[in-house]
Amino acid sequence: MTELHLEEMKEKLPLLDPLMKAEEIFWLNPNSGKRADHPFDESDVAQVEARLQRFAAYIRTAFPETKRSGGIIESPVAEIPHMREALEKKYGAEIPGRLFLKCDSELPVSGSIKARGGIHEVLKFAEEIAFEKGMLTKEDDYAILAEDRFRELFSHYSVAVGSTGNLGLSIGIISAKLGFRVTIHMSADARQWKKDMLREKGAVVVEYPDDYQKAVAEGRREAAKDPMCHFVDDEGSPDLFLGYATAGRRLEKQLTDMGVTVDADHPMFVYLPCGVGGGPGGVAFGLKQVYGGNVHCFFAEPTHAPCMALGMMTGLHDGIACSDVGLDGKTAADGLAVGRASRLVGKIMETELDGVFTVEDEELYRLLAILADTENRYIEPSACAGFPGPVQAAKASEYLTALGLADKMEQAVHVVWATGGSMVPETEMQGYYRKGKSLL
Repeated sequence: MTELHLEEMKEKLPLLDPLMKAEEIFWLNPNSGKRADHPFDESDVAQVEARLQRFAAYIRTAFPETKRSGGIIESPVAEIPHMREALEKKYGAEIPGRLFLKCDSELPVSGSIKARGGIHEVLKFAEEIAFEKGMLTKEDDYAILAEDRFRELFSHYSVAVGSTGNLGLSIGIISAKLGFRVTIHMSADARQWKKDMLREKGAVVVEYPDDYQKAVAEGRREAAKDPMCHFVDDEGSPDLFLGYATAGRRLEKQLTDMGVTVDADHPMFVYLPCGVGGGPGGVAFGLKQVYGGNVHCFFAEPTHAPCMALGMMTGLHDGIACSDVGLDGKTAADGLAVGRASRLVGKIMETELDGVFTVEDEELYRLLAILADTENRYIEPSACAGFPGPVQAAKASEYLTALGLADKMEQAVHVVWATGGSMVPETEMQGYYRKGKSLL
């Protein structure tokens, strides 16, 4: 990226300069809502949901904590009115409508949004092997996959992934449980407790002094040498993406059961922390399949690693990296410490995403402490990135007027997606909390 090209882009894109200075921005996507052809549709999501239903008996057997949900890995939704009041007070602005927290921080098995896509991809790999060997059919009770003969079968195969932490946890836990040999390639910014937990679960953890992109590249290169190895490609996997997309129908059912309406008169705004983009992109796609133009999706990124904002804003997607514009990609939000956006997701989000905003690291800790104090809920710093969103969206008067939403905001539904937290050790979480309190 030459200086000349950057200067030209800055002239056309007024938010690019503050983005490059690691300042907080709120960018609205001018292409949102336009017609576009996508590589996936609702039938693809339905196939994934059917696969997860088939595996429910196995999940229930292998992970007893999922018995209550019948082996379906899903998280609760909670209204958080006290947090809403605290946010209004903190930012000096009203949040019209109701505020909810989608608690993927409490997803069983691996405690983060990555349990949706990561676990699905490994289950699909296992299913394909078992089908090919004639040991499983779609009509079987998948609880048989917990038998030793399947662990023996899967022990001849391996799974690998490059990760900053949460995806690695999801892939590592499910792969080891099934019997696969599993290697997690982790970047320097991954939390030590995540590395330790993976090793306890039986995964091999390879550490790199470099960033996420290096861990993914090395993981991909090593996996390519082994024909029996399946590499989970966080930068472009359809199986990950579609696993995340199942959240759309599931959230619809949860809100309906709670008596919450989402339609033209009751718009929904969803705020999703974003790293490489697969998780939030898949969820946004799934929500759009269900709600169409009645849901408005925003990504939230750290100021030092806004790879999706940079890719979307410039239209270059994975063709530009944070390092190209002088950003170091270093952030306390370890799951969001990504310098280059997914090559798959950016293109799909061109017309599906409503906008992206960025948040400073210290603000993440403050929001963590406020959530703990007001709602007694503890989530990771990176999972707090969505909280400024409802205030930002409510203040975007031109945007709301252009969409005909200005007079409907009192009936709006705001959903902040909490992407991880329940696996964090208590001592670590208390450290996050104390830091947040000290910054308030």
